[in-house]
Amino acid sequence: MNYEFKILPNSELKSIIPLVYELNQGKIDKSVLSSRFNEIKNQNYECAVITLNNEIVGVTGLWFCTRHYSGKSVEIDHVYIKPEHRNKGLGKLFMSWIHNYCKEKGYESIELNTYVQNYPSHKFYYNEGFQILGYHFLKKI
Repeated sequence: MNYEFKILPNSELKSIIPLVYELNQGKIDKSVLSSRFNEIKNQNYECAVITLNNEIVGVTGLWFCTRHYSGKSVEIDHVYIKPEHRNKGLGKLFMSWIHNYCKEKGYESIELNTYVQNYPSHKFYYNEGFQILGYHFLKKI
């Protein structure tokens, strides 16, 4: 299959909402996601996608910043590949593409969060060379 990896223009972020909705198992309303991505597009954010025949089949957000402990850093967020495209090595290819893209932009590290109960992702990210640095805490205000 001829998958393509690319950066989606921020003006087209609405096209990823169905995938992010699936990722969150419908727990966040599509209208809320739409509103949030409308704000996100004006921040230090880019969206990387995987396409097949011009259909988006995978997505991740890229948040760019500088951190005191890791220098110029990219945080990948909302990584999702449609189930019918999994277990074909596509995630590994996507991570390699992201790594090279961020390195070419001059970034020094890639970070991510994954849910504690998502054991398959832990194994995947370990195999991709990621290490656990700490815990991510959240408090709603």
